[in-house]
Amino acid sequence: MMSSNNGWVLLIGRTLLAAIFLWSGFGKVMAYAGTTGYMENFGVPGAILPAAIALELVGGLLLLIGWRTREVALILAAFCVVSALIFHTDFADRNQMIHFMKNLSMAGGFLALFVAGAGAISADARRA
Repeated sequence: MMSSNNGWVLLIGRTLLAAIFLWSGFGKVMAYAGTTGYMENFGVPGAILPAAIALELVGGLLLLIGWRTREVALILAAFCVVSALIFHTDFADRNQMIHFMKNLSMAGGFLALFVAGAGAISADARRA
């Protein structure tokens, strides 16, 4: 059932999903060398760290304002799945299993957002 509150609920959902990416992107900037080392330990070239930071910060901001939300949601869903598969597959470590499941859960949230769209309180709604 559609409700007049759906715009607010989608705004809150977008904000909560964006928060982890904004926080994580900022954290990567502040711990650049450590993050590069972490990535390289998993065989991921540290040279792509700027792209990951940009994706997290720009994607988080676009999600927050609700601009091109469906496209951003698909990109971030893929990012979550790829990150889970690269960095969080040590299932013997309970913490890594939790991170794996968190990433997959966020991907699910992004897929739902892809279907629902940004809602009435968004840049997408203003340009429509």
